[in-house]
Amino acid sequence: MILEHEIPNGSKLYFGESAKLKRRIENTASEVLDANGYEEIVTPVFSYHQHRSIADEKELIRINDEKNHSLSLRADSTIDVVRIIEKRLGRNTEQKKWFYIQPVFTFPTTEQYQVGVEFMGEKKLSSVMNIAVEIFERLEVKPLIQISNMKIPQLLSGMFSELTIDDFRHINIDKFINIGEEWLTKLVYLQHVEQVDDVIASAPKEIADELLKMKELCSEMKCDNAVLAPMYYAKMLYYDELYFRCIVDNEVYARGGRYKNEELTSVGFAIYTDALCEACQKEEK
Repeated sequence: MILEHEIPNGSKLYFGESAKLKRRIENTASEVLDANGYEEIVTPVFSYHQHRSIADEKELIRINDEKNHSLSLRADSTIDVVRIIEKRLGRNTEQKKWFYIQPVFTFPTTEQYQVGVEFMGEKKLSSVMNIAVEIFERLEVKPLIQISNMKIPQLLSGMFSELTIDDFRHINIDKFINIGEEWLTKLVYLQHVEQVDDVIASAPKEIADELLKMKELCSEMKCDNAVLAPMYYAKMLYYDELYFRCIVDNEVYARGGRYKNEELTSVGFAIYTDALCEACQKEEK
C-alpha cells in the first residue's frame, strides 16, 4: 500500500531550512554567473534528443508524444541547451555564455537538481573551471579539483589490445601495471603536476601531448588544491578531452569538461545542488 504522504524513491523534497539553503546555493551561483556575463535559460522537461547525452539509454524515462514519436524526460541538460541555442534561437542571439538551474530525471524515479554552465564555442576549460571555483569560494566550500583527460584512456585502449574502455571505467590498476611498460606505470601513479614532466619524458608523443594539456590547465586554474587523474574515464557520451571533478570526502559536487556537439566545441560544468545541500546541512548540525 502506498501512503498519502509517500514520495517515490529518488525524488527530492525541500522545505524550511533545506529549501532556504538550496535557494542560497542557487542565488550565489546565479550572482557569480551573471557577473561573468552568463545569461539564464530554462529548457523543456521533455526532449527528443536525450540519447545523444546519456551513455546508458536504460537510464532514460521514456514516453511518446501525440504523434507517437519517442521522447524522454530531461536526463541531461548540456546537449539540449547547445542544440536549442544553435538550432532554435539561431540568429536571434549572439550570446555564447549560458547557465540553467533545473533538475534532471533518470529511471525509474530519480531527480537531481543542478546548476549548469555552458560556454559555447570556447575551448579553454579554465574559463569555466575557475567560475566553479569562485562559486564554491563564495559558498565557503573547498573541494579537491581532480583533473583528467578523456583522450588518454581512449589512446591507451587503442595502443594495447588487452585494454578496453571498461578497464578505465572500473580503474583496473593491476591490469595496467601488468602490461610492464615503465611509463604506463608512472602514468597510473601520476597525481601531482610536478610529476608530469617525468612521465612526458618517456611516454609516447600522443600521450605526452595530452599530459601537456593537463599541465597547462593546472597553470591556468585559480586553485592550488588539485590532483591529476589521467586514467579516469567519464561515462558521459560527449566529453572528449579535458575534464574535471570537484570532490569533498569522495562526494562529487561538480564536474565539467570540453565537449563537441556536431562541429561546435564548447566547455561547461554542472554543480550538483542536492549533494551540496546535504553536505552543508550535515556541517551545520
